[in-house]
Amino acid sequence: MTHPTKYIVTLSETERERLINISRNGRAPAKKILHARILLLADQGHAEGGWTDERIAEALGLHPYSIARIRKRFVTQGEEPALNRKVRLTPPNPRKMDEEVETQLMQICYSPVPEGHVRWTLALLVDALKTRGIITDISRETVRQALKRRSYDLVKSNASASRKKTRP
Repeated sequence: MTHPTKYIVTLSETERERLINISRNGRAPAKKILHARILLLADQGHAEGGWTDERIAEALGLHPYSIARIRKRFVTQGEEPALNRKVRLTPPNPRKMDEEVETQLMQICYSPVPEGHVRWTLALLVDALKTRGIITDISRETVRQALKRRSYDLVKSNASASRKKTRP
């Protein structure tokens, strides 16, 4: 059961060439290649195009609603939104360390090393953040990334701290 589509895709010659290039070179993301193929098959202005949503869906193994959604996005918003995925505004998981926690982490880094240890390690920093009640649960990797964002190098700072201790 086919029904006429509300959004008619008609590509210009330059758009068609660009989409053919995207779909054939294999260097673009898979979704972008798939969307380019959909638009090429839906193009009413070309002899090989003008396929229905159902026929495109059957040929590419997709649902007809997916084809209709891409077709609509192309007609209403243009080529870029139809080809590329929507950019996320917020990350899937919220950040555990905000600016305030990072500042407290840096204060810990510049404080004296705990008794029985020669230098700060990522594990010691994680334990210090937890025992001081700054954060309840955090991984060493998150602490490492925060130190990297702040351009703080544990190795260099520990080397300079150990040199200071050995001098008479």
